[in-house]
Amino acid sequence: MRLPEVRGRLTPAKALSELTWLRVGGPAEWVFQPADLDDLAGFLRGLDPEVPVFPMGVGSNLIVRDGGLRGVVIRLGRGFNHIRVEGDRVIAGAAALDAHVARRAAEAGRDLTFLRTIPGSIGGAVRMNAGCYGTYVADRLLQATAVTREGEVITLRPDDLNFRYRESDLADGWVLTEAVLAAPEGEPEALLARMEEQLARRDATQPTKARTAGSTFRNPAGFSSTGRPDDTHDLKAWKLIEDAGMRGARQGGAQMSEKHANFLVNTGGATAADLEGLGEEVRKRVFQSSGIELEWEIMRVGEPAPQTGRDDEEARPD
Repeated sequence: MRLPEVRGRLTPAKALSELTWLRVGGPAEWVFQPADLDDLAGFLRGLDPEVPVFPMGVGSNLIVRDGGLRGVVIRLGRGFNHIRVEGDRVIAGAAALDAHVARRAAEAGRDLTFLRTIPGSIGGAVRMNAGCYGTYVADRLLQATAVTREGEVITLRPDDLNFRYRESDLADGWVLTEAVLAAPEGEPEALLARMEEQLARRDATQPTKARTAGSTFRNPAGFSSTGRPDDTHDLKAWKLIEDAGMRGARQGGAQMSEKHANFLVNTGGATAADLEGLGEEVRKRVFQSSGIELEWEIMRVGEPAPQTGRDDEEARPD
């Protein structure tokens, strides 16, 4: 594969297990860490359009399969993690962590507290219309900057992204580089205190010390076109999983958490096949139990490992 000349870093055969929160995944053919926006745009402009491109944040909501990823994984770093507060707007690079953006905004008296407990970076938050405590990126985004697969730098408005629950219409291979968020005014001390309360609540109910990728399945509730919950529905994925007898279920090194049944955990030594296989077994058991088909919230990408002739261990409740 011929690649354009760059000023950033190109790494062949990079193990993606090093870059995901679940610590699984085979290698990428190439990982590109651009030096800046011009470096990224020039690379995409010069890259063979047949080569697949996968933008990857901090790997917080991702299973990379054991056979790895073909093409180029683009991972933004220091040139894309800026955070600026300008009046009632917060400008954040796509690599800036959600928690850091929330904290920096609060210190400046601006309320983006909904981001504090969301794992990941701003690029992923925009791509997935992340939300918490009743507020979603769709409620705050004013505009975003992206680089197209052809290397064109463009500005996107919320309508261009067509936000829905945990979804947007960002085109394949486009790389988000910056977001501008509307941030209402608030008292810094009150905002910081609210975030501490949110963290305590999360730590009390979720396995935050374990290797997870956040919520595994979407709550099968109704949602409006903007991605906001429809309160006429109140089904929770964790309850459906528990009722199906799958809290604590295991497959290989994968387990559905005992603390929160909708969290898939790498207990140590799990493969991507273990994790995905357990998730699919959970979906099957929930459907058998309730007639409801759970949808993955974790993104799963890449190729399975070559068959070794060994049968995978069947998922079993603890």
